[in-house]
Amino acid sequence: MQRLSQSPVDRHFVRNPYRFYRQARAGGPFFFWEEPGLVCTASHAAVNAILRDRRFGREPLAPAPVPDHLVPFYEIEAHSMLELEPPRHTRLRNLVLRAFTSRRIGSMQPEIAALADRLIDDLPEGTFDLLPTFCQRLPITLISRLIGIPEALAPEVLRWSSAMVAMYQAGRTRATEERAAAAAAVFAEFLRLYIDARRSRPADDLLSHLIAAEADGQQLSTDEIIATCILILNAGHEAAVHAIGNAVATLLIQQAPPEALAPANVVRTIEELLRFDPPLHLFRRTAYEDAEVMGHTFRRGTEVALLLAAANRDPGPWEKPDRFLWNRPEKPHMAFGAGIHFCLGAPLARLELVTALPILFRRLPGLRLSGRLRYANTWHFRGLEALPVSR
Repeated sequence: MQRLSQSPVDRHFVRNPYRFYRQARAGGPFFFWEEPGLVCTASHAAVNAILRDRRFGREPLAPAPVPDHLVPFYEIEAHSMLELEPPRHTRLRNLVLRAFTSRRIGSMQPEIAALADRLIDDLPEGTFDLLPTFCQRLPITLISRLIGIPEALAPEVLRWSSAMVAMYQAGRTRATEERAAAAAAVFAEFLRLYIDARRSRPADDLLSHLIAAEADGQQLSTDEIIATCILILNAGHEAAVHAIGNAVATLLIQQAPPEALAPANVVRTIEELLRFDPPLHLFRRTAYEDAEVMGHTFRRGTEVALLLAAANRDPGPWEKPDRFLWNRPEKPHMAFGAGIHFCLGAPLARLELVTALPILFRRLPGLRLSGRLRYANTWHFRGLEALPVSR
């Protein structure tokens, strides 16, 4: 197994990690990455296999003690389905799916279209940053509405979400942890007040449906509802914002033709955009028993890092994987993971992209990049810090 060194906060790496992924993949299905100190894989076959292999899971076998200053953050993590395995994960996901239904998500398409039009109406003339004016506002507004949080509070929710998600980034510090814990405490109390209000006055929103969700006589606890809402808000903010920003940047850089976003082609184009430059680059899994995968034996309790974006550029499943081909035949990719932890918000993210991007490029046919793209130093969730454009 080859050993490689690459700082995950190096600006050249953050701007283009795919060169490193190609180097890593060339040495076989697994490599040891010095900086995080982990066995990793950039192989599509290995990533797909491990995500579906129940010998690997998200929960650590021996959780480390939680420092006092991080208790508020991990009190939420303890009830998050992203961090759990069966049977707790199965129960929680089944209950949440009773509220977060595909029919409910599908019914949001007219709302997404109307919001996209409104945001475009508000865009300034000349040169401006599309990231805060469109890419951020669209998903955070929709998620806030879906859950039942007033739209006017979306900027505050965005601030709390950003502080919490920073915990998953490379190079986190004590200050990062303290901000995340403070945000988690305020976020939880904020949602607790709204949950209490919905218990006495239900509405047609996700909070009310989560309270009412029941399966086999079981319901979600208040702590589980809080953790679920924060998970959905964080994913809807961090992943969806970067998915939209990365997609717009790719379409502009690659000078995709208008027919790429035509009704007959838009779904295929969106899947290629998600494959080509997804927002989420890494999942971790722990081996729950000694397990051999593609010639490598993982001992019980060891971690493996699954590089999702690298798997999406594997030449095994895809011909010319480093090229963006909007009319590429669809194949399953790893942008939303796989297995029992497949992203719960994938249908909403896809609907946002399929609905909003054609409107954006139809309303602004002269849209073009206006300056160098700046990537945020947040490789785990890879996305832009600014998206300067001219109309």
